[in-house]
Amino acid sequence: MEQTNPENVTIGKQIWMTRNLNTTTFRNGDPIFQAKNEGEWLEASQAKKPACCFQDFHPANEARYGRLYNWYAVGDPRGISPEGWHVPNDREWLELIDSVGGEFASMKLKSRQGWRDRYNGTNESGFGGLPGGGCTYGGGFIFQHQYGFWWGSTVDKNGAASTIVLFDMSQAVGRYTYDKSLGQSVRCLKDAV
Repeated sequence: MEQTNPENVTIGKQIWMTRNLNTTTFRNGDPIFQAKNEGEWLEASQAKKPACCFQDFHPANEARYGRLYNWYAVGDPRGISPEGWHVPNDREWLELIDSVGGEFASMKLKSRQGWRDRYNGTNESGFGGLPGGGCTYGGGFIFQHQYGFWWGSTVDKNGAASTIVLFDMSQAVGRYTYDKSLGQSVRCLKDAV
């Protein structure tokens, strides 16, 4: 692992951002709707509309966690990642996990602080995963300080989108699919040259 600058880190053969995405616009400059309360998030979920929000709808959480996005924002053809970056697919997430120790790599991916109780990680990888929790279909918040959820770009045959999960009480890295209306963090991977 080689630190390239404070904003990204080389892990194996990949270059990752060291912070969660925190953009309010798509790559072309169009705004991403920002939900400010449960009702606005629910409306976006029902309309399958791209949306983002702060954890707990509170702007004070922006600096630490960035924003949570539904998958309609992640998968929008206008592009949510900055130029030269993208939301990783399942294969790219697996490459990251394998390069830091396999399915029990959670400790090396988790930040050194911010997790509840005594469940902080070592962050040996430099990834700095934080427990930002998630936002439900209806705009409720779950698992703050316990789980970190990050969208992937892969969608399964049932239309659910891939997610990587770090847990407070486990060294395992979870791989799941979730409904696209959920709000989760996004971490970008540099495009291959």
